[in-house]
Amino acid sequence: MKLSLISFLALTGYATAATSSNPFAPKVSANNAESAYTAKLVRGAKVMRSLEGQQQEDGEIDLTNYSIKFEKCQFVKEFAGEEGGGGEDGNFLQTKRFVIFRLCPNNSCKSCNYDFGEYLIDLETYLQATTEFVEEKQEAMCETCNECYEMAYNQNNGDGNEDEENEDAYKCQNYDTSSCYEECQNIENMEDNGYLDASEFIECQALENNNNNGDDGVQYYAGAMCASSGSRIKIGVFTDEECSTLAENMDVESMLYGDNGAMKLSYHKIKSVFPESDCVASCLQEAEDDNQDDGNQQAAETAEICQTLYEAAGKCESIHGFSAMKYYNNNDGNGAYYNQ
Repeated sequence: MKLSLISFLALTGYATAATSSNPFAPKVSANNAESAYTAKLVRGAKVMRSLEGQQQEDGEIDLTNYSIKFEKCQFVKEFAGEEGGGGEDGNFLQTKRFVIFRLCPNNSCKSCNYDFGEYLIDLETYLQATTEFVEEKQEAMCETCNECYEMAYNQNNGDGNEDEENEDAYKCQNYDTSSCYEECQNIENMEDNGYLDASEFIECQALENNNNNGDDGVQYYAGAMCASSGSRIKIGVFTDEECSTLAENMDVESMLYGDNGAMKLSYHKIKSVFPESDCVASCLQEAEDDNQDDGNQQAAETAEICQTLYEAAGKCESIHGFSAMKYYNNNDGNGAYYNQ
């Protein structure tokens, strides 16, 4: 857990005290003190500011010059149920999973060390927002790729409409039709090739067709979890409907079956949301058609993915020099606003 984020949550009062009276509480040692402290702070993280709400109170939040950078997947264990008395399944501990991400100045995700915001959000919300963005991006890419592939095919066979191809040729300038067409065909025919989209298991769900279900009387569940010390995200197997208790030494792919037999997971979407050093997405909403210019300068808009994550996350901004907030109370009288 980032120390700056921990300190921020503590100072702003968004942490709740751990239940010290529980007789089953483990003793705090040098090894688990940091984990216990992290759990206490993360458990109280709340939304502190939304785009709309903050605009009404202080001014305008402009995220269009920033990009999303994945920092870490983090899990903590806390006492389940009211007052740490245990959940319905009798377990006294439950696992909560979060993602720490940053909003970095555009093109600086590899060296994001100033003028950034740091944020904490639950894992499921992060994955739903980012994989939806990836899916929309892939669909747009494949649509254009298929058009370019068809134009190239028609041109090579003398069947194309030359005027139409010249008009749309700009779309294909950055596409290698042979490689993108193969990629899009693999995505379209994923299940026929024996794969399931791993993003379908972001939300915890029962594994209905696993060969262990019924053999040992245990219902297993699949859901997203942190992996590789928080640097990656994968789908794991769990023994409870909240995907809190991990089924040790069990591989989800051994429990996936389709009409054609055993299935594997494709991480083509999920792996795009935790790049090692690149940005996940820009917060600047892309124009629908960059080639069209009607002479009117349109105001920059914040991409939906950034709005969704920003409004749902706990925030740590001021200590990092985050300058996206422009305050109306710093108006110089000429309509210009400055960062506070």
